[in-house]
Amino acid sequence: MNDIKNISKTYYKSEIGALEITGSEAGILSILFVDDVAETGVGTPACLQECVTQLDEYFKGERKEFSLKLLPVGSDFQKKAWQQLQKIPYGETISYGLQAEKMGNKKACRAVGGANGKNPLTIVVPCHRVVGQNGTLTGFGAGIPRKEWLLNHEKQHKTK
Repeated sequence: MNDIKNISKTYYKSEIGALEITGSEAGILSILFVDDVAETGVGTPACLQECVTQLDEYFKGERKEFSLKLLPVGSDFQKKAWQQLQKIPYGETISYGLQAEKMGNKKACRAVGGANGKNPLTIVVPCHRVVGQNGTLTGFGAGIPRKEWLLNHEKQHKTK
């Protein structure tokens, strides 16, 4: 991350809470739910505008896939887990075990859960689409009610 210069920040207010977006001309570093939104009085930095636009389209049910340059910071294993998350189709879910199996080690479901829990790119890297083995909603850092809302939102807009 030392080579990333001029990091900017903005906020997106969604139906289920505020998201803090950080990034630069090089790409998006994080999209995380936050409780407190800093009112800067400044518009969205140009380097983050496309992210805001795509999130807006997602919440309107118009966007099913994101096309942003992402620069998540994490271990090689975490990055591999996050890449696998991006392969889960809109409106569908998989289990942690299946995610681990698709990554080449079906016994690594706890490690996968840990990596997903550190996902810095909420919604865009859809960790909300991973559920427990029996389909239960588990393990979402932004809270199970938000996870449930996101899954219902995607199911509602999947065929549109």
